[in-house]
Amino acid sequence: MDTRNPMFPVPYYIRRVKKETHDTFTIELEPENDADGFFFAPGQFNMLYVFGVGEVPISISGDPARPKTLWHTTRAVGAVTRAICKLKRGGTLGVRGPFGTPWPLEESLGNDVVIVAGGIGLAPLRPVLYRLISQREKYGNVVLLYGARTPQDLLYTQELEDWRRRFHIEVKITVDSAEKNWSGNVGVVTTLIPKAQFDPQHTVAMICGPEVMIRFTLMELQKNGVKAENIFVSMERNMKCGIGLCGHCQFGPTFVCKDGPVFRYDRMVNIFGKREI
Repeated sequence: MDTRNPMFPVPYYIRRVKKETHDTFTIELEPENDADGFFFAPGQFNMLYVFGVGEVPISISGDPARPKTLWHTTRAVGAVTRAICKLKRGGTLGVRGPFGTPWPLEESLGNDVVIVAGGIGLAPLRPVLYRLISQREKYGNVVLLYGARTPQDLLYTQELEDWRRRFHIEVKITVDSAEKNWSGNVGVVTTLIPKAQFDPQHTVAMICGPEVMIRFTLMELQKNGVKAENIFVSMERNMKCGIGLCGHCQFGPTFVCKDGPVFRYDRMVNIFGKREI
């Protein structure tokens, strides 16, 4: 039984800070005292605390089967994430978590799985891919549709190639714009959906990315026959405390940090995408 106070950060050592793109990095952490490591479900997030600066919610982007290494991928866009990016090997970071609801991997057993990610939205979905790969025989077709602004903004490029070549995953990539040396798709990620191989009547879809990308992806998946109750969306938004006390992430009648961040689309359809909610 976990008796840790959810409001008290636990110190973790920094193993590495790896630059992914010009503004995105992955921080690898290891527990200071917990010999058993850090157990989480794909889709959950942590609150990362920089002493003297503050804390920020970041989805866990590592492998659930490797609890002794905790990975988070994020952009250096605010005071806390910029401070995290400057940390060095051997430094200390405070961790609260894990919090939030997981992606529906159990509900997906025996079905095709379509993963649609935009930009850094691939990071919260990477643990899903690790789990699918480790239990590949339990699922049907697995499709990853990934879009970014430019080829230089693509995350985990070596893993993308490994997933395609070694693990029988259909990986399709597109970018919004590219130079002449780019030979892949150019266009928004929704243009990849009609080209993917999946049975819409027996498909579970998981989406994470910018809100506008999510909105059009929802429309396109349903247009191609995927049921609303089989579509799941990550709706991380302005989370602050991680346990539903501060109200920063209230989304209509729900709290994203406590009731999400993963939601079944048909349960959010009445408020999703509405202004001022």
